[in-house]
Amino acid sequence: MFRFILLRLLQAVPTVIGVTFISFLIIKLAPGDFLDQLKLNPQISPETIERLRKLYGLDDPVIIQYIKWLKSAIVFDLGYSFQYHAPVVELIVERIPNTLLLSVSSALISWLTAIPLGMIAAFNEGKKIDKIIQAYAYSFMSLPSFFLAFIFLFIASKTGWFPIGGIQSPDFEQLSPVGKVLDILHHLFIPAMTLAIVSTAGLTRLVRSAVLEVLRSPMIVMLKAKGVKQRTLVKHVFKNSMNPFTTLLGYEIASLISGSALIEIITGWPGMGMLMLDAVLSQDLFLVMGGLYIGTIMLIAGNLFADLLLAYIDPRVREREILK
Repeated sequence: MFRFILLRLLQAVPTVIGVTFISFLIIKLAPGDFLDQLKLNPQISPETIERLRKLYGLDDPVIIQYIKWLKSAIVFDLGYSFQYHAPVVELIVERIPNTLLLSVSSALISWLTAIPLGMIAAFNEGKKIDKIIQAYAYSFMSLPSFFLAFIFLFIASKTGWFPIGGIQSPDFEQLSPVGKVLDILHHLFIPAMTLAIVSTAGLTRLVRSAVLEVLRSPMIVMLKAKGVKQRTLVKHVFKNSMNPFTTLLGYEIASLISGSALIEIITGWPGMGMLMLDAVLSQDLFLVMGGLYIGTIMLIAGNLFADLLLAYIDPRVREREILK
């Protein structure tokens, strides 16, 4: 297992370098930078701006700038934010828990819903319940997540059932510990349910397909012929469907982390999405790169978790990877 983990980590290195280099190049190709905006302030002299440009190394060639940034990023020294006047690491550490809370809660809701729905649909293939579940899946798969977020926000604004924007109420500090948890969950409802509903739709179809494949396998056909009880049959089907489910888990974690950014911006959830939007609009180079760097690591970590879980469940996967 140690060798398997080591191989996966080594494969992640060129991915991180490739993503960050391309991102750095694209950002530098954009006209102007944050310091150019300071030229509009008559109180800041051109000499001061030039000193700042040299201080941050923005007058170096692009490749030299990237190499300097990468050397610092390896030890998680991600530079200083021009806009917020604070270290980039501090800003990211402040926002990451919010993004993880949204992504993890959405993933839990979607998986705990999609697995039973997919299995029910598969075990009742062609029946009315199967058609209803498939209708739900197809409907919400074709519905953009941002549009669903707007619908939730419209309902919230008209009914007042749920707060719009933020993670806490103004009187948060006066609430009891249980009240604080409930207040955060109250604010979390709209962004989490938006991601979960759309994600559940796609997952339900994939789970249904995986379960149907197992149900048609010779082993399950033999068990049915022997008159095995339904509960025992479900256990066998679920166990033999775990491999594709585990593979899907990695992609789902990755898609939720990346897909949550747009929902965070629309719903006003103070996560990495909002921070990155502000950084891009203000051309805050180090904050943009820091966010992309940490985001890439999070995506790789999600896929690594799924790979490890799959290798743990199925030793054949581990052996196959080591023999490559």
